[in-house]
Amino acid sequence: MSNQHNILFLCTGNSARSILGEVLATTLSHGRFIGYSAGSRPVNYVHPIALRIAKELDYPLEKLRSKSWDEFGTDRAPHMDFIITVCDSAAGEECPYWPGHPASAHWGFADPTAVDSGDAAMLDAFRQVEMGLRNRIELLMDLPMDKLDHLQIKNELQSIHHRLKFR
Repeated sequence: MSNQHNILFLCTGNSARSILGEVLATTLSHGRFIGYSAGSRPVNYVHPIALRIAKELDYPLEKLRSKSWDEFGTDRAPHMDFIITVCDSAAGEECPYWPGHPASAHWGFADPTAVDSGDAAMLDAFRQVEMGLRNRIELLMDLPMDKLDHLQIKNELQSIHHRLKFR
């Protein structure tokens, strides 16, 4: 594996959780990971709170858009090293074929856009997803990629989520 890795975060609507994954993977790793995001049924907008968090992290907002995962299943798409589903409905769907057989895992988070108890509660839900993804991506960045084979990387990806999920 090269020193730079492409990671695709998948969700159903591609407006919040997967967008945060894209932003965090790219900004936290300082170029070691390039984050991408997509959805099985994109809603065609990025949630304002996800945009707010992206702006706080100095991520170029013009890069963010809600898009279909079909864009990443073509020969013209960037080669993905990792595929991470971040919502339970996307994890259970039949995914497209991913060229190159990237390592995949499910890092499920509750949908922060579903919080209906006010703006402060919704912002808190987004911050919880942000922190959960941040912790997992930091652990991913610590993996010795050059010393692990494909199966070990896949196991580590899943293990990262389970270690943090039950803390």
